[in-house]
Amino acid sequence: MKIIDLHSFGAPEVLVPGTRPDPVPGAGEVLIRVRASGINRPDVLQRNGAYPPPAGAPEWPGLEVAGTIEAGDAQAMAQAGFKPGDRVCALVAGGGYAELCVAPVLQCLPVPQGFTDVQAAALPETFFTVWSNVFDRGRLQAGETLLIQGGSSGIGVTAIQMAKAAGARVIVTAGSDDKCQACLQLGADHAINYRTHDFGAEAQRLTGGRGVDVVLDMVAGDYVAREVEVLAEDGRLVIIAVQGGVNSSLNAGLVLRRRLTVTGSTLRPRPIEFKGRIAASLKKTVWPWLESGRIVPVIHSVFDACAPQEGFPSGAARAHALMESNQHVGKIVITWGQA
Repeated sequence: MKIIDLHSFGAPEVLVPGTRPDPVPGAGEVLIRVRASGINRPDVLQRNGAYPPPAGAPEWPGLEVAGTIEAGDAQAMAQAGFKPGDRVCALVAGGGYAELCVAPVLQCLPVPQGFTDVQAAALPETFFTVWSNVFDRGRLQAGETLLIQGGSSGIGVTAIQMAKAAGARVIVTAGSDDKCQACLQLGADHAINYRTHDFGAEAQRLTGGRGVDVVLDMVAGDYVAREVEVLAEDGRLVIIAVQGGVNSSLNAGLVLRRRLTVTGSTLRPRPIEFKGRIAASLKKTVWPWLESGRIVPVIHSVFDACAPQEGFPSGAARAHALMESNQHVGKIVITWGQA
């Protein structure tokens, strides 16, 4: 099978077409003929040598795929309501940049009715992440206010729409007026250009001094102290990435007085059973929102995975360069054949 190989760590150009033997599904697994693969920030970290795959996962990148089931554990498939030929999207621990990919049955979801494979490939990583962190860990409730750092990212555009569908008020930050406008068009109630405004002061102003109930943070670093300041009583700060650095300080007195929760998580190393519970929640609650059009996937760009693009050795390399430029709004996807 064709893959996008990671022959060394470094710039996007290290992502080149390669081949590997076709994988064989084991107990509790399916083999998916991949039509499209989503690009995610952890893929960039892996390419740079900063985020190795878990033990047993393929060494090449890719955390989400969409395609058709070719084979698998018949009993596990039957229990999940799947069969060969079904169109699915799946969250995987690695190896998604390939024509064939093995995925745990529990981490597979049916492609929402009316969706293309490109649209479906844009779902798993961000939807699993947002559900786990905003709704499970952050306990966001209808009527509460959510502050999203990086509203125009793949995570951000998903969190905006899921939170609004759940009845929450949404404030986002973004790095340009155009990105802020894109977030507002997706349903955000307010958008703050963090390059020209203090997000903390603006969030306080927008909430009448009350503060926000939940913060979804992909920055960490010196943002943490400012986010604690903007939390309302019993507020929750959920950290899912550390793009601003791993070292943070905060006002512990505020944590005590306002009964704040500071938490965070990474999804990739969690057990299959844990991710399976998230998949079940998504299928029950969020998939109807997708099929009704209440939530729509936001696709910025699509590239042929293996074809050279604009001086890059592969579409995957071009996709990584685009992600690192931070010029996109929403998801970037690579394709394998018809998608």
